[in-house]
Amino acid sequence: METIKNIIIGFGKGGKTLAKFLAQKGEEVLVIEKSNKMYGGTCINIACLPSKRLIIEAANGVSYVDAVNGKNEMTEQLREKNYHMLADEKTVTVLDGKAHFIADHEIEVELPNGKKAQYKGDRIFINTGAVPVILPIPGLKESKYILDSTQAMDEKKMPKNLTIIGAGYIGLEFASMFAKYGSKVTVLDHNKEFLAREDEDISNAVRKDMEDAGIKFELGADIEKITDETTDAKATYQINGKTKTINADRILVATGRKPNTENLGLENTAIETTDRGAIKVDDFLRTTVDNVWAIGDVKGGLQFTYISLDDFRIIKDQLFGTGARMVSDRKVIPYSVFISPALSQVGLNEKQANKLGKEYKLFKLPVTAIPKAKVAKDNRGLFKALVDPETEKILGATLYGIESYELINMISLAMKAHLSYTVLRDQIYTHPTMSEAFNDLFK
Repeated sequence: METIKNIIIGFGKGGKTLAKFLAQKGEEVLVIEKSNKMYGGTCINIACLPSKRLIIEAANGVSYVDAVNGKNEMTEQLREKNYHMLADEKTVTVLDGKAHFIADHEIEVELPNGKKAQYKGDRIFINTGAVPVILPIPGLKESKYILDSTQAMDEKKMPKNLTIIGAGYIGLEFASMFAKYGSKVTVLDHNKEFLAREDEDISNAVRKDMEDAGIKFELGADIEKITDETTDAKATYQINGKTKTINADRILVATGRKPNTENLGLENTAIETTDRGAIKVDDFLRTTVDNVWAIGDVKGGLQFTYISLDDFRIIKDQLFGTGARMVSDRKVIPYSVFISPALSQVGLNEKQANKLGKEYKLFKLPVTAIPKAKVAKDNRGLFKALVDPETEKILGATLYGIESYELINMISLAMKAHLSYTVLRDQIYTHPTMSEAFNDLFK
């Protein structure tokens, strides 16, 4: 059995960045990826970048077919670039195959030709990501008209009628995108409250704008079964005791993603998992086996590519730094939902602050008051920020409006640097820009 200094299972963001870094340190690295269509990881192939490309193309009026073709060209170029970023390193080997543990530091890889190879790793990094959750609804898994969030990225024909199961952030992004291309979209969700974690004024604004775009929401829907018919699928569901049905060319399941630990052979090791199936790690991303780490979505928690990148920084600091960097240091993490317009958030909103009994000063600004929004001909949205009345530090912000995915990073940086909100209020910004809205938001 060949012994390798570093084995990385999965070609995702954190793992590939770590592999490149270790190679630059002259260390031997074996990167194992089960699919040659996933070089570079989830983000560049089936999630962040291709989905945002399709969203932007929809807003620009590009036809669905042309948009998909352009997206495919982009992901192919990115895959090629990511592959060579590692494969061209002298000390890195990229191996196609399915890996599973046979002991704490030993893995077996099933190669594409059916043969098997075994390796022992001094260090092993598990970077297998997450997979879509398919709910146990009768007929759902068996239906030939079903798409999960991964398959939706490869859908070549625009569905005329699309039913989406799940009104979470992933479901809303797909709903917004397909509606823009011209699909008739209906969203079914078990929860009666729309965007329950957001403040009511924000969730109401988002829902109104999406409904104005032609998207229909059926909330409090308990789906009983999915039935395939001749040319489409029928969803049968109940709302308030009343049975309803809807037919669609495609039913897109957007009910979240779970850590990808199935078939990893963890039962052959002392590596423990949580009750949610994620690999259990400590504050330094170490598993319950020495010199085995977990990176990215497979360890549970927030499923963002930038979290995986920060995971790399934590491990890098352990191996070649002071070892002081920890998961618990991540206290300010922004996120964006790429609907139209975008919804972005960092820190506390009013609902969360009230639940914690936290005092705050509230600042609000309708997007229609921002000159750049008028220039861009999109006045939809609302900006909100919470400030500690004693320290003047920003507690959180929710920005619903165009370009919020850029603006939220400015607020996140101010929070991390412990700046007073007055710094953003009194900053001299270029004009006309969305960022100058902070002059008025924090008045």
